[in-house]
Amino acid sequence: MNEAFREVVVGRHNALVDPSLRIWGWEIPVYLFLGGLTAGILVVSALLALRRPPGSAPSRAVQAAPFVALGLLSLGMLALFLDLEHQSHVFRFYLAFKPASPMSWGSWILILVYPVGVLLGLGSLDAGIRSALLASRPVRWLRLAGPLRCLSGRADAMARSVAWVAMVAGAGLGVYTGVLLGTLAAEPLWNSPVLGPLFLASGVSTGAAFLLLLPLSRDERHLVAGSDLVAIAVEAGLLAALLIGFASGSGPDQAALDHLVTGPQASAFWTLVVLAGLAAPFALEVLERRRGLAFLKVTPVLVLAGGFALRWILVAAGQASSLATIF
Repeated sequence: MNEAFREVVVGRHNALVDPSLRIWGWEIPVYLFLGGLTAGILVVSALLALRRPPGSAPSRAVQAAPFVALGLLSLGMLALFLDLEHQSHVFRFYLAFKPASPMSWGSWILILVYPVGVLLGLGSLDAGIRSALLASRPVRWLRLAGPLRCLSGRADAMARSVAWVAMVAGAGLGVYTGVLLGTLAAEPLWNSPVLGPLFLASGVSTGAAFLLLLPLSRDERHLVAGSDLVAIAVEAGLLAALLIGFASGSGPDQAALDHLVTGPQASAFWTLVVLAGLAAPFALEVLERRRGLAFLKVTPVLVLAGGFALRWILVAAGQASSLATIF
């Protein structure tokens, strides 16, 4: 054997000699988190719109929430775009719709969320903000005052319908972020139908937590905090179901579970996700509601950190456990 060739192969100096499944970097967890966060903001904002008494105006924070959600989604899509191998071909996702492809469903859901979010936001604006928006220089320069006035009128007239559509679109986006991982059967830790509902519940929880950091009215804060409590409880139950499913599965499933709960990711999983992201916020919110304690901003911060940690750990552990099963 040629000495140079032996040095490359036997000495492992060629990065392609050994297989590597760690093909996803920071972009995917960021995209999954921001996509879920956007879904949660839309779902909770739609719930607020449906529960709002007739004739009452939402707080300024709730009025701005749908537009902020679309900005966060745009950042997430930018992270996803940076991860693409052939970025110039991204337009091909929108040349056809394939009902059997979760990726195709997700691509079109992402596009649908934008007009739905805009309509939800326009329908929640009070008269003063709407007038200021229509009179703003960018709107006048782009000659958008007429279309925006028309859209605002339709959004007002169909406020409840728009809210229901926004809730469905947000739920679809939240489920898709989990299905995107769950359809990859080669990754034992991701091959579970529980991931879609789990990521939706986590997205609603992080969306509610994000809104709790904004200056809400008392009634809005009460409703959003209650939604967060329910979402945390559902998320904890689904996470337990996910772990039980893997524990009762085959060898690769159990190996993937061990990698997550007792292996390299175990300390981060139990500390950041289970304790700080679920148990502590749930206990704090229950105490705040039952004892009438003052609202602590650390509670939603813990929820947001736990939601991001869940996605980061699952992406990292899934790739690492798949590589471990090969050897």
